[in-house]
Amino acid sequence: MSLPNTVIALRSERYLIIRADVNTHIGTGHLMRCLALGQTWQDAGGHAVFVMCTDAPAIEDRFKSERMEIVHLSALLGSADDAMQTADLSRRMGASWVVVDGYHFGADYQRFVKDAGLCLLFIDDNGHADRYYADIVLNQNLHAHESLYANREFYTRLLLGPRYALLRREFWKWQGWRREIPEVARRVLVTLGGGDPDNVTLTVIQALQQVVVDGLEAVVVVGGSNPHYEELQCTARDSRVTIGLERNITNMPELMAWADVAISAGGTTSWELAFMGLPSLLVIQADNQSATAERLNGLGVARNLGRPDSFSCDKIAQELTEMLRTDGTRTEMACYGQRLVDGDGVARVLMHLKSIGLRLRKAREDDCRLLWEWTNDPAVRAVSFSSEPIPWETHVEWFRSRLNDPDCILYIATNSEGIPIGHIRYEIGGDEAIVSISIEKNSRGKSYGSTLLELSAHEVFGILRIATIHAYVKEKNEASIRVFEKAGYRHIGAARIKEQNAVHLILIGSREDGG
Repeated sequence: MSLPNTVIALRSERYLIIRADVNTHIGTGHLMRCLALGQTWQDAGGHAVFVMCTDAPAIEDRFKSERMEIVHLSALLGSADDAMQTADLSRRMGASWVVVDGYHFGADYQRFVKDAGLCLLFIDDNGHADRYYADIVLNQNLHAHESLYANREFYTRLLLGPRYALLRREFWKWQGWRREIPEVARRVLVTLGGGDPDNVTLTVIQALQQVVVDGLEAVVVVGGSNPHYEELQCTARDSRVTIGLERNITNMPELMAWADVAISAGGTTSWELAFMGLPSLLVIQADNQSATAERLNGLGVARNLGRPDSFSCDKIAQELTEMLRTDGTRTEMACYGQRLVDGDGVARVLMHLKSIGLRLRKAREDDCRLLWEWTNDPAVRAVSFSSEPIPWETHVEWFRSRLNDPDCILYIATNSEGIPIGHIRYEIGGDEAIVSISIEKNSRGKSYGSTLLELSAHEVFGILRIATIHAYVKEKNEASIRVFEKAGYRHIGAARIKEQNAVHLILIGSREDGG
């Protein structure tokens, strides 16, 4: 299985250390999204090691089946001893990166890992730490915003919004798939988390008995740490509705494709449901799910049922019946969801892990000759709308005018050694901008283009309050079109630039996903 839309080569000895846990209270979401990152890392030639303080036999068996190593620590979750053991293991293995995911990991934990000389990716949901010392903070939620991380180190890079949603390998082949919407829906998927300590699943099964729709059937998925499995078995067996009870499944995309509607917890599964275009009723199983469920409800991607103590079987049955019988609502929800999550999030995160040393700086006077040499590279001229070589005098006049133009931003991109590798230019008009990018010849083929477009767009959106960025690429320049697509740009049509056919792409910066 290849990576979704991008492949980044890693040396086989490079280790990714992933520190996350699961039990009936923590839930499986942290480990499942980390599994997606581990799969991607290994498919790119590295090796993923999961470090845990808890035992989860079913999940661990899956990790081992994918050639991932499991290491157990003898420490209190999130403690100084936990941090020390994790850092020591990571150093001994020569880890390229340490990934930490969980609410019991705070500022002190991050600082200890960084002080050990390690690169740290911190996966977060609500900005719970007092300060952020990680190299990268990833928050894939709709409510993710820079203000959550105002108290961070100067070097900390933020990856915010569903564009970075971590989907496991089994979902990748479903990119571009479109759901058929029946006039009356009859298939329901129920998935309420790996633990479900309050047994909300039982309440949902009881609610299904009140739904009057001919041919109604359901599949109920429970995790390996669910303590109510036997009770659910008995209830499903005695149900008047056909109910299949599944445990520790690995074919979630197929079940989501089979279903017409889902009833789900409002955690990480929300992004999988959106990606698959599956209309959903969301249950808030934990405090950290509240903001996501509310935002998805507001965007028309799902409906928020609220917390278990705020609804009854009657309410679930009523909401489900209405959704099953309203095909227009389901059509809109499916469309909105697939617009929100495109499935390339894990590939985008991997690009950032590999290119953490990339930096942007404003162009200076002494960059003039460098840009002239890059611009006159035959490969660059061939894909430009003006293919003739540019004379030195013409270039000097153009370059100086751009440096002095307040409506032009010209960035020079440098690698981890500070060596220039390309440039990006934004021509600004009102709340819109036009972007162009060029990577110098020795730095091509290293996936720099998309990452640099993302980094620079973050600056433009955040500092200048630009709402939309436009890009125009020669119609036959498929390589450049793919670079922009990986950076989140989408096609909106064709254009004519200097009497040549072009593809017009845009990136919207005012979205709820963090731009």
